[in-house]
Amino acid sequence: MRVSQFFISTLKEAPSEAELPSHKLMLRAGYIKKLSSGLYTWMPLGLRVLRKVENVVREEMDRSGGIELLMPAVQPAELWQETGRWEVFGPQMLKIRDRHDNDFCFGPTHEEVITDIARREIKSYRQLPVNFYQIQTKFRDEVRPRFGVMRAREFMMKDAYSFHADYASLEQSYRVMYDTYSRIFSRLGLKFRAVAADTGAIGGSGSHEFHVLADSGEDALAYCPASDYAANVELAEAVAPAAARAAATLSMQKIATPGQKSIEEVAAFLGVTPQHILKSIAVIGENGEFVLLLLRGDHTLNEVKASKIAALGSFRFATEGEIEASMGCRAGYIGPVGVHVRIFADRSAAALNDFVCGANENGHHFTGVNFGNQVTLPDAAIFDIRNVVAGDPSPDGKGTLEICRGIEVGHIFQLRTKYAEAMKATYLDAQGKAQTMEMGCYGIGVSRIVAAAIEQNYDERGIILPAAMAPFQLAIVPIGMGKSEAVRNAVEQLYAALQTAGIEVLLDDRDERPGVMFADMELIGIPHRIVIGERGLKEGLLEYQGRNDAQAQHIPLQSALEFVKSALCNQIIQD
Repeated sequence: MRVSQFFISTLKEAPSEAELPSHKLMLRAGYIKKLSSGLYTWMPLGLRVLRKVENVVREEMDRSGGIELLMPAVQPAELWQETGRWEVFGPQMLKIRDRHDNDFCFGPTHEEVITDIARREIKSYRQLPVNFYQIQTKFRDEVRPRFGVMRAREFMMKDAYSFHADYASLEQSYRVMYDTYSRIFSRLGLKFRAVAADTGAIGGSGSHEFHVLADSGEDALAYCPASDYAANVELAEAVAPAAARAAATLSMQKIATPGQKSIEEVAAFLGVTPQHILKSIAVIGENGEFVLLLLRGDHTLNEVKASKIAALGSFRFATEGEIEASMGCRAGYIGPVGVHVRIFADRSAAALNDFVCGANENGHHFTGVNFGNQVTLPDAAIFDIRNVVAGDPSPDGKGTLEICRGIEVGHIFQLRTKYAEAMKATYLDAQGKAQTMEMGCYGIGVSRIVAAAIEQNYDERGIILPAAMAPFQLAIVPIGMGKSEAVRNAVEQLYAALQTAGIEVLLDDRDERPGVMFADMELIGIPHRIVIGERGLKEGLLEYQGRNDAQAQHIPLQSALEFVKSALCNQIIQD
C-alpha cells in the first residue's frame, strides 16, 4: 500500500479529554475519530488492526468447533421480559420503540436471542452439543464513557453460546473455550492472565476473566506466585485469620477526638495503627433495612462479596441524613457499641481485640472495645466482605497473594440452566423425555483488545504493536524519492518484491521531510522500517531498524528481501 493511495491522519498532540496512553495514541495515530461521547469511527489504519484481531479470534473459534452466525443488533423486549432482565439489566440497556409502539433494545448481549434460536431449532439430544458464535457490534449506555474504545458505548464483541445435554458436556466445552482464549491472546502477542471471576449480571455458576496485564488496568487481580491460583479481587477470598481472637486486656473508654473522622486522622490522633481501628460502614439493604458493615481500618469493602449476604442483597450506601437519623451522629463517628441495628462483620474485623471505634457521638471515639464485652457478634454475622491485599494467605494454602492490574478482554461463563429454564429451551433425550438444556457463554471484547494491546506496548514515540496486530508489517521510507531516479528505482523494485512475497508493506511516497515520515511510521505502530537513500545506495546498502531497536543497521540491497523475511519470522517467535 502506498501512503498516497491510503489515508493517514496523524496528530502531534492528543485532544485534552484523552486520559489513558491508548486513548491518546489511537487518536494521534489516526486509528479512531470521535463522533460523540463513547462513539468512535474506526479509521482505515485502525480498522486494519481491528480486522487482524477479529481474524485471529475467528480462526481460533472455528478451530475449537464454534459455528459462526450473525444475530440482529436490535432485539424485541418480549425475549428480555421472559428472562426478567428487561427491568433489572439496568440503565446500560438502550431501549427504543418503533412506529407501532413495540419495545426493543439495542443489544448489550445476546443470551435471550440465542436461547430463542436454540428452543426453536434444537429438538433432540443428537443435535447437542453445539456452540454458536458471532462477531458483532454491541451497545451499552455507559454512564460515563471514557478511555476511548476501552470503555465506549458502542463496541465490537465476539460472543459465543454453547448448548448441552448435561453439565459434564458443558464443563468439557468450558475447558475447550478456556484453552481457545489462551491461544487467541498468545497468538496476538499479549501478556495476559486468566482469573476466577464473579458472574455478575450475566449469571451462572462459574466464570473466568482474561486480563491483559497493564498498570493502567481498571481491575485488580490477586495471584499466588507459588501456585496457579488467580482471581479478580472482586472474587478472591480473604482467608480468615489463623489465630483465634485474643482476650480483652483493656477497659473501654470514651475519648474526645474533635474533628478527627477519617481512619488516618483517628489513628494519628490516638497513636494507634489503622489495623487496630474498627471501621463502620452504613448501608441500606435491598429490603430497606439500615445495616452496619464492620471492617478493619486498613481494609476496604468488597461490594460484590457483601451483596451476596442473603439478608443484605443489592445494597446502597446510606446518606448522611439516614446515618444521623439511625445513629444520632455523623458518619465519621459511628460504631457498633450499644446500637440496635443489624451488624455484619468481616472475618479480619471479627478477630480484633482492644480496638478503637466510633462512639456514636460527634467528636468522640471509644478505645479498648471488645467483641463479647461491649459488642455482640454471633458467628452467623461474620463474612468475608473485604478486598484481599498483597501478603494475604493464598486461598489454596500454597503461599501468599500478590496484586497486579489488568484490563478485562475476555470472560467465559457456565450459565447452566438460567436462561433455558426461563425460556423453556428443552430437548428430547434418548428416552424421548423433555430435558432442559445446559448453557455456556463466552465473550471477547474485540475492539477493547486493540486499546489493551497499546496500553501494554508503547513508548514516547508512539505505538508498538505485536506482529499479529500491526496495521502493516513493514514501512519503506525513501529519502529524496522525487529527486533521485536511483532511489525511485530501488524503492519500486523492493516494494514490488515485498508485495509478491506476501508481506504487508506501507510505502511512504509522500513529498515530506524525512523526520515527518519517521515520526509517523513510529507513531502508527509499524514494527519494521527500511530507509532507502542515495548515499547508502552508492554502497549498495539500505538502512533497517526494528521498532524496538535502539540503533539502525545497514543491510545489503541485494539481500533485503531475505533479511526482511527473517526479521518478520524472528518477531513472531519473540511475540
